[in-house]
Amino acid sequence: MSENNAVSTPLPPLNVLLAAPRGFCAGVDRAIQIVEVALKKFGAPVYVRHEIVHNRFVVESLEAKGAVFVKELDEVPDDRPVVFSAHGVPKAIPAEAQRRNMIYVDATCPLVSKVHREAEHHHEAGRTVLLIGHAGHPEVVGTIGQLPEGTVKLVETVEDVATLQVADPDNLAFATQTTLSVDDTGAIVDALRERFPAISGPKREDICYATTNRQGAVKAIAPKADALLVLGAPNSSNSVRLVEVARAHGCTRAMLVQRAAQIDWSRLEKIRILGITAGASAPEVLVDEVLAALRERFTVTVEEVVTATENVVFKLPRVLAAE
Repeated sequence: MSENNAVSTPLPPLNVLLAAPRGFCAGVDRAIQIVEVALKKFGAPVYVRHEIVHNRFVVESLEAKGAVFVKELDEVPDDRPVVFSAHGVPKAIPAEAQRRNMIYVDATCPLVSKVHREAEHHHEAGRTVLLIGHAGHPEVVGTIGQLPEGTVKLVETVEDVATLQVADPDNLAFATQTTLSVDDTGAIVDALRERFPAISGPKREDICYATTNRQGAVKAIAPKADALLVLGAPNSSNSVRLVEVARAHGCTRAMLVQRAAQIDWSRLEKIRILGITAGASAPEVLVDEVLAALRERFTVTVEEVVTATENVVFKLPRVLAAE
């Protein structure tokens, strides 16, 4: 048989269960728009304190357009605008920007700002605020920084609840980081209510709709999938939680990858059903990239698993309004 007539080996079949909702949430979409509109309005460079969202692809795309990312405000010249990240910042940061007469744009997600306002109201009412979250995460740093030093206590686990020392057990309130595991947070809240029956909580759930919805989609897919890929960054809390949720709901081969190039293909050998989702700060182009890489290795069929629909849109800050 000639080489031209050789029969090519068929690619193995792969059924992809594509989570919906996935990827960008309204807060992330707004934050990226804020940097892009600021660049158009003020010209480059526009400085951004910390990663606008936790995704290197997004950050590098904005850098290519003229954004300059810095760790602290003292790295920003007085005469250039600065954007604060979607995760929120301590009150001291905008206060310092005002003192320096800087143009600044706060890209804090409105759902994070809601948590900030709740914490302030509880503090004004004389309650000690217990914040459920992960130490060192920018959102937690920002929320704690809304109140005077020492007035917020961080709770990371159910075990922390048992060892909490509070001055007035009958005068407490709790708030939560918006990107936590719904199930894990529920267990911590239950432990707090059991130990402190008089504790006040948010009128509405602090964990944002996008986190809840993306975890819900993963819960629907995980029991059916041989493996599951989460597109997202290792410093993205909501993306890391998606991996944990997948493993907790029956998919032990759940993996976090930032790009298609990072996929460990040896871990996907002999699988027939693959789940795919993306964290709230991962753009859809990265999902498309992974699907293209899969099609080079498998005969792919894609089934979108829709567990919720989202139509939330947040307005841009007034300082960016068209003149």
